[in-house]
Amino acid sequence: MRGLATAALLASALMIGVARAEEPRPVAFADLPGWAADDHAAALAALKVSCGGVDPQAPKLREGVPDGAALTQVCARAAAVPPEAARSFFEDIFQPVLIGRGRLTGYYEPEIEGSLKPDGRFDTPLLARPDDLVSLDPGVVASGLPAGLSAARRTAAGLEPFPTRAAIEDGALAGRRLELLYADRINAFFTHVQGSARVRLADGTALRIAYDGKNGWPFTAIGRLLVERGIMTPQTATMASIRAWLADHEAEGRELMRQNKSYIFFRIDRSLRPEDGPRGAQKTPLTAGRSLAVDQTLWPYGLPVFVAGRAPDGADLHRLLVAQDTGSAILGPARGDLFVGSGDQAGAIAGAMRDEADFYVLLPKIETAR
Repeated sequence: MRGLATAALLASALMIGVARAEEPRPVAFADLPGWAADDHAAALAALKVSCGGVDPQAPKLREGVPDGAALTQVCARAAAVPPEAARSFFEDIFQPVLIGRGRLTGYYEPEIEGSLKPDGRFDTPLLARPDDLVSLDPGVVASGLPAGLSAARRTAAGLEPFPTRAAIEDGALAGRRLELLYADRINAFFTHVQGSARVRLADGTALRIAYDGKNGWPFTAIGRLLVERGIMTPQTATMASIRAWLADHEAEGRELMRQNKSYIFFRIDRSLRPEDGPRGAQKTPLTAGRSLAVDQTLWPYGLPVFVAGRAPDGADLHRLLVAQDTGSAILGPARGDLFVGSGDQAGAIAGAMRDEADFYVLLPKIETAR
């Protein structure tokens, strides 16, 4: 076990290569707002699910951050902990470190209607991952490619930028039989934003589609564009208001959505039970209210993160979460996207979540052989 002095060294190491307004610092569990009142058993259950996706060989993302070996040891200990001992487990083997104040938003799994074939209502395809799409290592700029790409197209001559959303909509991938399902244009767009969906067909069958890659272009938030164009204000640009505007302005809406060059590819996931959440980027099922999307270049999946902010209704949101997912807009050390759940009610909550919060990471006090 490491003491507080070592944790302080870890906290200072977390600053390397990361710009922020304040220096990370170790704190006591008693300093976490609302820690004693949280449901530690629920957090432990989410951690155990996440443990199924921890890679014991995963290297450190940077100094001061646990590697896969350390998180694997955490998981081995967690497996034997009963729910009633959850709080003691977290307090015994973790050291909280305040990262700073940042932004907490929410996301959800949409439940939409769709079809296996296009028709007048369902005219927008949700596509499978093309076999010439290759992911790029974070922070590495491949020769000849624009900076900021996270994926590219493999060709006989080397790598080239993958087609943008507009190019794909104009037929850049036509004829490759990538169409999984069809939805209406607005639901299809927001399924891209959320990264997964439950799609109900006319016969009552429900299919789960899961994230399976992106074209690599950076994400552009169309809400920000609506604000910049003077159509909405930061206060009125919610998911519900954006959807309503897109429905009322079909031509302008199509043009607006094409400004987001990012395009998501999917796969049908038949392994999930109806009660399971969708799989996040860690490829483990998400837990509503406990799974967090983080910047995957800074924080490893399986890391506990405590947030102290406010829910959309103004109530305190003081909760221990687990890093299990990522997102195109989730960038920076104090930035998180909370998975709220599935369906319209979850969507309403997620769409209203956009507040500041204090972020704390729980670093394991476990020595590894590395």
